[in-house]
Amino acid sequence: MQDDVARLIDALARPAGGSSDFDLVPPFVPPSGRALRPAAVLVPIWLRPSGARVILTKRASHLKHHPGQIAFPGGKVEEGDADLEATALREAWEEIGLPPSRVEILGRLSGHETVTNYQMTPILGLVRDDFAPVADASEVEEVFSVPLSHVLDTARYVIEGRMWMGTRRRYFAVPYGPYYIWGATARILRGLAERAAP
Repeated sequence: MQDDVARLIDALARPAGGSSDFDLVPPFVPPSGRALRPAAVLVPIWLRPSGARVILTKRASHLKHHPGQIAFPGGKVEEGDADLEATALREAWEEIGLPPSRVEILGRLSGHETVTNYQMTPILGLVRDDFAPVADASEVEEVFSVPLSHVLDTARYVIEGRMWMGTRRRYFAVPYGPYYIWGATARILRGLAERAAP
């Protein structure tokens, strides 16, 4: 487990640029006057006896945006949030019942720009203790975890595509069992994998 933690800390120390949902759809020219709204997600690394795992959610199917997709717990910045870390911790508590006191913040990963006009900041955090996930049914259909080793292996990522707003959009995916992890979540994990590579 200590090797996993050391690898993540080393990854945070390496320089990296931001990412975007449009990375694989060049050239992308943002519309003039577009304003990005701040948001934060928690990338929770759960230290388990069998090895570190990344906690993820499957979004509820009734949601307006990204129904049924795999995501990190997180959301938009609200007025009472002291900073982006506070946003990520609050959202993780609301969405999956993860107490903020159980999370050790390691740092911020590079920002990610989404097609829904959010500037999303991933907050990398360690979860060392047991906790029983409680999914908020209004937002989350399922809480699950995948091995950290799986998402840190760049060979497991594929580039796929689908039609979006009349054009073919390409994106990263890193499937795991029945879970199809793609889009912003896969792009953020891919960025972490690149930074953590030996």
